Amino acid sequence: MTSYWLDTHPVPERGTPIDAGERHDTVVVGAGLTGVVTALLLARAGQRVCLLEARSVGAVTTGNTSAKASLLQGANLSQVRRHHGEEALGAYVHANLAGQAWLREFMVDHALAHQVRTAFSYADTHEGVRRLDAEVDAAKAAGLPVDWVAETGLPYPVAGAIALPAQLQLHPTLLLAALLDEALATGVVLHTGCRVHDLAVRGGCEVTTTAGTVSADRVVLATGTPILDRGGHFARLAAQRSYALAFRGDGHLPQGMYLSIDEPTRSLRTTPSPDGEVLIVGGNGHPVGRHGSTRELVADLEAWTTGIFPSAVRTHAWSAQDYRAAGRLPLADVLPLSNGRVVAATGYAKWGMTNAVASALRIAGRWAGAEHAWARVLDDVHASLADLAEGTRSNAEVALAASRGWIAGEATALEGDPGEGRGVVGRLGGRPAARSRVDGVTCTVSGVCTHLGGVLAWNDQERSWDCPLHGSRFDASGRVLEGPAVDDLEVLGGESG
Repeated sequence: MTSYWLDTHPVPERGTPIDAGERHDTVVVGAGLTGVVTALLLARAGQRVCLLEARSVGAVTTGNTSAKASLLQGANLSQVRRHHGEEALGAYVHANLAGQAWLREFMVDHALAHQVRTAFSYADTHEGVRRLDAEVDAAKAAGLPVDWVAETGLPYPVAGAIALPAQLQLHPTLLLAALLDEALATGVVLHTGCRVHDLAVRGGCEVTTTAGTVSADRVVLATGTPILDRGGHFARLAAQRSYALAFRGDGHLPQGMYLSIDEPTRSLRTTPSPDGEVLIVGGNGHPVGRHGSTRELVADLEAWTTGIFPSAVRTHAWSAQDYRAAGRLPLADVLPLSNGRVVAATGYAKWGMTNAVASALRIAGRWAGAEHAWARVLDDVHASLADLAEGTRSNAEVALAASRGWIAGEATALEGDPGEGRGVVGRLGGRPAARSRVDGVTCTVSGVCTHLGGVLAWNDQERSWDCPLHGSRFDASGRVLEGPAVDDLEVLGGESG
């Protein structure tokens, strides 16, 4: 499950060990696009900045994105308009335009390969056409030249399509490596392989990691979903997992960037390579930990692609995790009880290329005394009735998943070997336990997420334990892969071959 991007251009390892008593102006947690750009902007403003990453740079969402920097975002614009009105919609569009322009300028200045393409959203159903119509209205209200088109370049018919010209597509880890190079050259200190476990605010901030403690005046949490619960983000976000495949083929490939508005979602784009164009296809998203077989979703995506492009040969398969806020607006919130010292950035709803940079501009502008007008509008947006209703539905689904998980986890005793590539949850010592067999090794760990106690589900494509409540993920041996959990699972039985 290594992405095409991480396989063809992994970000070079540049981290250093944490020094005892290390202190900075700002600590940024999470070395994806949000974290690296935020660190770079603050360092350019003269701050001493430390960047902390639990795994490696770009290992999570940024290294697994479709990498479309587009303002045509499915049904996002009409959803923002419905939840928050015209002013918030205008601010959201201006934020994304600012993020896109910043990316374009950086890539041009650093001679990084990127492509300018027309973005298309298309529908397969009458209901989808209705949703596209609402998106055209919202886009035009915000000043974007989105309109209906008769031709898409796709090799299959659609019920309707809209388009926005002059959007960007790029190679995300190539971009991230260049951003990191400049950040380090500007004085940013990078520590990788150190997972943050705690953050105390006592006049300043003390960040405790698995590799030592770092102090700072301020902290930015750029970790997908914030690893601290004091902002309640876990209850305001929906964690979604989706899949992507890369294909080689000698046939003609469509030259736009495409997204279907109906379910199951289909995302298409191409990327140049030394051996010719590569087709990137994504889709089949679902709430984390709430699908019976993720392997079947990948197989379905491959079958759909080869049915449309018979000469296509799969070379890579991977997945990504994204977080959608109830009101569809990205969050760049000051956390409660932090004296204004801790900010969390999240909720990009699968549009992180523009929103990550916009969030970095928003945070850096606020702390450097040069806040953007669109940022002030977004900061002042409050939850709407639609937000509250959606949040209530989402939390009800979480509660249902929690109760079902505990009932299922305690219903059957955990016995025997699950079989290669499989994982099962059952009762062991009066509590749910999780047992899996991966590459001939059997591991038994606690079946309960270390965040808020959800019973885990086996992900048979990625061979991981996923939490259906708030999206935490663990590998087969119990190590944290993605938060909000910060603690590994308890090992209940030694590895056996």
